Amino acid sequence: MEKICGTVDTIIFASQDNRFTVLKLSPEKLSTQITVTLNGIAPLIGQLLEIEGEWVKHPKFGQQFKATTYKTVAPTEISGIEKFLASGAINGIGPAMAKKIVAEFGEKTLEIIAKSPNELLKVPGIGKKTAEKISASYLEQSELTEIMVWLENHGISNTYAGKIFAKYGSFAIDIMEKDIYRLFQDIEGIGFLTADKLAFNLGIQREDKRRIISGIDYALMQLCNNGHCCIPEMALVDKTAKILQVNNQIIFTILKERIDNGSLNTEVVGGETLIYPPYLYYAEKKVATRLLQLQQATEPLSEDNLSLFIKVWEKDNQIQLAQKQKEAIKACLHHGVLVLTGGPGTGKTTVIKGILSILKAQGLKIRLAAPTGRAAKRLSETTGQKALTIHRLLEANNLAQDDNLQLGFSKDIDDQLDADVIILDEVSMVDIVLMHHFLNAVPDGCRIILVGDTDQLPAVGPGSVLKDIIRSQKIPAIRLDEIFRQAQTSMIIQNAHIINAGRLPDLRKQYSDFVFYELNDDTSITQKILDLCTKDLPHEGFDVLKDVQVLSPMHRFLCGVENLNLMLQEQLNPKKNQDELKYSSQTFRVGDKVMHIRNNYQKNVFNGDIGFIQDINNEKLTVDYFDHIVTYEKNELNELTLAYASSVHKSQGSEYKVVIIPLSTSHYIMLQRNLLYTAITRAKQKVIIIGSKKALMTAVQSNRTQKRYTLLAERLAHKLI
Repeated sequence: MEKICGTVDTIIFASQDNRFTVLKLSPEKLSTQITVTLNGIAPLIGQLLEIEGEWVKHPKFGQQFKATTYKTVAPTEISGIEKFLASGAINGIGPAMAKKIVAEFGEKTLEIIAKSPNELLKVPGIGKKTAEKISASYLEQSELTEIMVWLENHGISNTYAGKIFAKYGSFAIDIMEKDIYRLFQDIEGIGFLTADKLAFNLGIQREDKRRIISGIDYALMQLCNNGHCCIPEMALVDKTAKILQVNNQIIFTILKERIDNGSLNTEVVGGETLIYPPYLYYAEKKVATRLLQLQQATEPLSEDNLSLFIKVWEKDNQIQLAQKQKEAIKACLHHGVLVLTGGPGTGKTTVIKGILSILKAQGLKIRLAAPTGRAAKRLSETTGQKALTIHRLLEANNLAQDDNLQLGFSKDIDDQLDADVIILDEVSMVDIVLMHHFLNAVPDGCRIILVGDTDQLPAVGPGSVLKDIIRSQKIPAIRLDEIFRQAQTSMIIQNAHIINAGRLPDLRKQYSDFVFYELNDDTSITQKILDLCTKDLPHEGFDVLKDVQVLSPMHRFLCGVENLNLMLQEQLNPKKNQDELKYSSQTFRVGDKVMHIRNNYQKNVFNGDIGFIQDINNEKLTVDYFDHIVTYEKNELNELTLAYASSVHKSQGSEYKVVIIPLSTSHYIMLQRNLLYTAITRAKQKVIIIGSKKALMTAVQSNRTQKRYTLLAERLAHKLI
């Protein structure tokens, strides 16, 4: 291997992904330029590079120096310093100013800029603010470049350098060398496996304690991503051992140390030790405590003339309430926290309207909210009162991009909501972390009414909040179970209840709102979906893009979400003359139906929001979400996905005129009753199921909902010490 030091003269080629660069270099000890290739981001013109590698002969371009490692160093020659400053690398300096600065300070120029920026005031045309800007830009640029080179030299893409510098600043390399596993916890986009690769490159051994500790955290995070708040001790040990390929006993020993020193929290239930990540332990305890406080501290409201009020309200709205509905309206006056649950067609919306009417008559300030934008919009339409997403209700801010309990919302324990009553709909979708944030912002004396359907899919995040509250039997809960006359004519509602009871739906052909096409192979199922979306449903008067949603149980396979999105895009929005933008495996076009797939407080757009691409320009993409417009840079497109088809999980809280559900035996692992029930209950006018009767039978009979390890019910019932 040979080492060369020289100044960058020209960038011949730099790949868009910053992984390959060809440049011209003027070596310090040679009189002619050389061509250098390196695997990494293009350095700046005028930068001094120290490279190590070997000479190779390219069949077309001749002799080149192939760099295997490289680092930037500050230029020392006056000509090199001036060239570097004139390159535009430093904010506030152009070619003319570079000449003036170098004329004033000579070889000490870069030292002056870095350590004594006030000296720059001696140069004509530089004021105090410009001097500060030049110094800050030079320090940031040099540190950022240093991080980029460090990452490349250790086998990791330097595209993460900006995020790492933003997080750690000048201490970045020192932190990475001492605790490389912090990256997977602190830096979005760097997973444990990437950090582990870096660790091995730094010489960390397989059984290094730092690796075991980080592996435990990673395994715990993965398991909690499946909905758990806590994990049995031995299940966590086994998962960690599988990831790290390390002996179970070593992991068990370090896990015990972490429990003893308090870096992990535990509960013992029935002789079994359950391990919590600290943030979920804290959230679960606080949710239980706050619910009980609100339940006990709220004063009952007057029931004077309640029966007469209900009679007048029934007459005005031409409604005859069932006994349980009347009980629910009465209960809202008694309790600080009330749960209202029931399936489709059982009158939950009617009860909410009645509760709103009676509480408004008491002069109370009422707020409405739901987990998703579509659910909030539907709640607003059915009640005639403004409803917000929970995130907007809590004034999600741009301080946090994760589930950190201390950040992310302006409304919290120090600045609580101005409300006497808060009605929260679709609570089955609310995980323990969001419920914790919500309850933090609820003032003492405020009533909470939690509405939801416990038979739907649970929240994507950790916890089973609604089920656990009901299971505790410590919070009053009313379950509506009578299907009302107007709902009995809907086969969507009838079949939803039939499926929920574990029986096959009524599939007779005369029902126009519930249709089953029996097809036994994935190719036929996929083709039928395309035919429905391009021919049949448009002929029935439906706007396929706005009225119809394909809901698939899985992402993979021929009739999974990913493939259906590509095929539907090609049929419904083919490449014509409109602009398009490629990102990863997806191509986005103007007019595409898209979904945002993670909470972004800065853009005020949240997981599950659906919109349409309005414009693509200069590798920027604009999406119309109906209530606001959002612009995405190309590097932000990992937050978007095509939404012609979506998973059933992503559809929760939404409602569509028409729902198309492919049911294939290739989706066997996901064919579950609550998934099918959730998909069907998303439809307002028509459900179309396409697939085999075997797959349908499998879904209906499979009630194997995954057990979620949570202890909220036990905490509410005071069963934990």
